[in-house]
Amino acid sequence: MRAARYYGIEDVRVEEVPEPECGRGQVKIAPAFVGICGTDLHEYIGGPTFAPTKPHPLTNESIPIIIGHEFSGVVTAVGSDVNDLSVGQNVVVCPTISCGSCPACKNGIDNACPKQGFIGLSGGGGGLSEALVAPRSKVLPLPDNVPLDIGALVEPLAVAWHAVSAAGDKVGPETTALVLGGGPIGLAVVQCLKAKNVKSVIVSEVAARRQQFAKDMGADYVLNPTEIDVVTKSAEISGVDGPDFVFDAAGVPASLKTACTAVRTRGTVVNIAIWEKETPFQPNMMVFREVNYKGVLAYNLSDFEAVIENIKKGAMKPEQMITSKIKLEDLVSQGYMPLIKEKDKHVKILVDIKA
Repeated sequence: MRAARYYGIEDVRVEEVPEPECGRGQVKIAPAFVGICGTDLHEYIGGPTFAPTKPHPLTNESIPIIIGHEFSGVVTAVGSDVNDLSVGQNVVVCPTISCGSCPACKNGIDNACPKQGFIGLSGGGGGLSEALVAPRSKVLPLPDNVPLDIGALVEPLAVAWHAVSAAGDKVGPETTALVLGGGPIGLAVVQCLKAKNVKSVIVSEVAARRQQFAKDMGADYVLNPTEIDVVTKSAEISGVDGPDFVFDAAGVPASLKTACTAVRTRGTVVNIAIWEKETPFQPNMMVFREVNYKGVLAYNLSDFEAVIENIKKGAMKPEQMITSKIKLEDLVSQGYMPLIKEKDKHVKILVDIKA
C-alpha cells in the first residue's frame, strides 16, 4: 500500500509498505482525508522531536514511521470480537496512545501519560496511508450528516474543545474570551467558544488573511496588536478589567505577557501552545490579581465525542477551515511548503488519500 513515511528533517517519502492486518479488538480503516498539523511541520523543519529516534516504549517503532494523526476514514474490517462497528462505516480516530497503568492513565488523564504517543507520530501506523488498524476504543463513528472531509477536522477541534473545557464550567453566554493567535488552533478555539454561546469572542492576530478567517468563523472582534493596545481594548469590550478567559494559541513571549495582563482579576489564562524555548516570566502579573493559569495538552476521548456532537447539531460549522485539498503524492510540494512559506493564506490543507 502507499504511505507517507517520515525519515527525519526535510525527508518525507511516499512509498510502498506492507498493509497491516486487523486483529482482535482492532478496527481496520481506509483513511479518506488527513489534515496537516503544525506538529507535522515542526517535525519536517527541525525534527525529529515527537517522532521516535529509538523504539517508542508503547509502539516499539522508530523512524521511519507512517505519519498523519488528523484523519477520517472508512471501516474496511473489524476484529473478531468487535460487534458494534460495521464495514463501510465512516469514522474518526482519537490517535492518543497511552500505557493504561500509570497514575495519570488510572485517573483518566491519559493525554498526560509519561509514555504517551500518537498514531501518526509515534508509530502504530498513520493516516497518510491507504490502510491502518486502531484499537476499537479509539474509533468513533461519524454521524450521517458529517462528511469525511469535515471528519478530518475533529482532531484539531478536539484540541480546542479540551482547552475551552479546561477553562471551567463558567464559559458561556455571560462571559468574554480573548484568543491570542489566529492560526488553526486559535480559529478552532473560536468555533468552540461560539458553540458555547460566549457573549464576546475577541481575536488578536497580525496577519490580514487570518484576521478575515477569524471574522468568517464567528469572532465578534478582531484586533491587530501592531495597531491596537489589545489589553486596553479587550477590557473596554469586556466592560470590566479584562476578559474572563484568555487562550494563548501563539506561544511567544509577547503573547504570554499579553495574556497575563489582559485577563480580568481572578480570570483564567489557558495555554494551548507548545513552547520551543524557555521564556522570561514575571509571576506578579498573575499574583497581584489572583489570575489562574492552566496548561493543557491534546485531548481526551470525551473531547472528540463533544466535537462530533456539536458538528452534528450544527453548533459548529468548521468547513471554512478547509482551504485546500491535495493528493498524497503532493504532500510536501503542495502541503508542507505552502503551510511553511505561506501559512497566513491557509488554515487546513487536507490530503485526499483517494485522489
